[in-house]
Amino acid sequence: MSKIVNYFETVGRKRFLLMIIGNIILGMGVAIFRLSTMGNDPFNGMNMAVSAYIGISYPLYQVLVNIALFIFQIFAGRKLIGAGTIVNAVFLGYLVSFFYHLMLGIGQPHTIPARVVTVLAGVVVCSLGLSFYQRSNAGVAPYDALALIMDRKFTKISYFWCRIITDACCAVVCFLFGGIIGLGTLVSTFGLGPFVQFFDKTITMKILKETDNSRKEM
Repeated sequence: MSKIVNYFETVGRKRFLLMIIGNIILGMGVAIFRLSTMGNDPFNGMNMAVSAYIGISYPLYQVLVNIALFIFQIFAGRKLIGAGTIVNAVFLGYLVSFFYHLMLGIGQPHTIPARVVTVLAGVVVCSLGLSFYQRSNAGVAPYDALALIMDRKFTKISYFWCRIITDACCAVVCFLFGGIIGLGTLVSTFGLGPFVQFFDKTITMKILKETDNSRKEM
C-alpha cells in the first residue's frame, strides 16, 4: 500500500489526471480513424483485423495482446511501467469501441473528401491525447515500450527505426488478416510526431509548467 501511495506522490495528481484524460482523448482519436475506413494506426489496426478474423471482440483481444507484451515489459523494461501502462493496456480498446459506436450513431463519412477530413481530425485528436498521455510520464503502454526497449538494447538502431520496425510488423499482420492499410495508417505512423510536439509545447508543458529540460525520466 505504501508503494502505491509513494507512486502517486512521485507522479503527482496533475500528471495522473492528465494521463487519464490523454487516454480518453486517444481512444476518441483512434475511433475517428476507424470511422474514416481509411486505415488505423498499425497496432490498433492489427488488433481490429485479427480479432474480427478469429471472432472475438477487439477490446478483449487487445487486452490479451497487451498482457503478453506486458509480461515482456516486466522483464525488459520495468522502469517504463506505471499507472498509464495499465490504463492504456486495459481500457483503451474499450474506449475506442465506445466512441466508435457513439460516432456511428451520428453518421459515417462516405465521400473521399469527407473521409480525408475525418482522418485529419483523427490526427489532431490522437496527437493531443498522445501529448497528454506520454508527457505525463505516468507509465508507458506495453506496445509503446517495445520500441523504447529495442532502442536501449540495440544502440546502433535509433528509436525512430525501432518504432518503424514494430509498426511495419503490425501493418503486415493487419494486411494478412484482411485489415485496412491506407491513408490513416500512413499518417498515424509518420505524421503524428510533429503534431504531438506542437501540443507538447503549446498546451501540455504549460499545464505541467515544464520546460524542455524539465521532463522526468521514468
